[in-house]
Amino acid sequence: MSSTTDGRSSTERTGERLEAGQGQVRRIADVDALRGFALLGILLVNFSVMATTHHGGGLVDASFDGPLHQAWRYLSTVLLESKFYLLFSFLFGYSFTLQIRSAERAGARPVPRFLRRCAALLVIGVLHATLLYPGDILITYSILGVVLLTVRGIRPRTAVRASISVFVFCAVAFLVLGWLTWAGHLDMGGDPSRADALAAQEALRGGFGSVVGQFVSEQPGGALMTVVVQGTPAFAAFLLGLAAGKRKVLADPLRHRDLLRRIQRVGFPVGLAGSVVYAHLAKSDTGMETTGLAMAVNMLTAPLLSAAYAATVLRMLSGGRHDRLGRALAPAGRMALTNYLTQSLVMALLFTGYGFALVGRVAPVLVTAIALTLFAVQLVISRWWLSTHAYGPVEWVLRAVTNARRPRWRQRARTESG
Repeated sequence: MSSTTDGRSSTERTGERLEAGQGQVRRIADVDALRGFALLGILLVNFSVMATTHHGGGLVDASFDGPLHQAWRYLSTVLLESKFYLLFSFLFGYSFTLQIRSAERAGARPVPRFLRRCAALLVIGVLHATLLYPGDILITYSILGVVLLTVRGIRPRTAVRASISVFVFCAVAFLVLGWLTWAGHLDMGGDPSRADALAAQEALRGGFGSVVGQFVSEQPGGALMTVVVQGTPAFAAFLLGLAAGKRKVLADPLRHRDLLRRIQRVGFPVGLAGSVVYAHLAKSDTGMETTGLAMAVNMLTAPLLSAAYAATVLRMLSGGRHDRLGRALAPAGRMALTNYLTQSLVMALLFTGYGFALVGRVAPVLVTAIALTLFAVQLVISRWWLSTHAYGPVEWVLRAVTNARRPRWRQRARTESG
């Protein structure tokens, strides 16, 4: 994630680097604000995952099986699950185009730069998955980033069509898997049992070795789920971001106000309806037959709801009256990688034997409240940090590896532009 101070006024919003007139470079806050918004959604989902080991197959922790807990989990599934990583993936693809242009402006070769970036993300992802959070997405991003690099010459219209085809293919594949299982032609294996969930819970409440051992043991199954359930749709979102980046759609969202309205009008009713169906099917314990249908519906409708969320935020940011929202979210978005890893560290300290070992001991509503509190703190810290530093700590390291040279650490003093 690139960063710059360009001598614009002290109220200039910060964001992704884009070209602006006569070869100058300015920053657009909307991209960073969107990334900050996506980071919040990812945090809420990850917190709910880390707080319990009762996942899949209709498993519910007996300690939190009351009507309020069930309603809260259902609402979270409808509004949050599978939505925000798609938005984050879209922004990865969009930022890819910015990084390519940045390398070209600097007279550097963009391919080696981006490959170094992917290699750094891979290393960070492996450490993250092993030590802090087994549901890491950085490893997937690093691998799919290389694939994105190979198709960077694709035309925007072709990229959009390819993205839609990938989502449809995933939906059809899940339908076929569900039908094959229902017809008895395929055995997908047993769902996780309550005994498995309790064993994992005890392991996470243990010492350092026990926690790391549990994280490592989850990697094979987690990797398969990441590739099938998240990786392929994430790449489809990469392609949409690539297309939008080539068209510089986020350089001036006001130019696309009508498009944003259409996305909202279609995305919210269709996306929410699909999410309700997905949530209803996902909570039932009927095996791959129902899961396949649930995932198929989700593959086709979650991108629409994710797009509607993004369109709503962009319209709010472009309205003038909500400038405070952009100023609050953008710094967190600029430090997204630092904040993402920090969130995982806090989750590990709260829910595992690294710290308080609260896994399975916190009600879903309270889990959400803790996550929101953490994000509020991160908003404040991010703004404070970037007032004196050019990059977030992890972003500084990533930029150093990407550009193969040491970037500046402190923020340059801002001056009023004439």
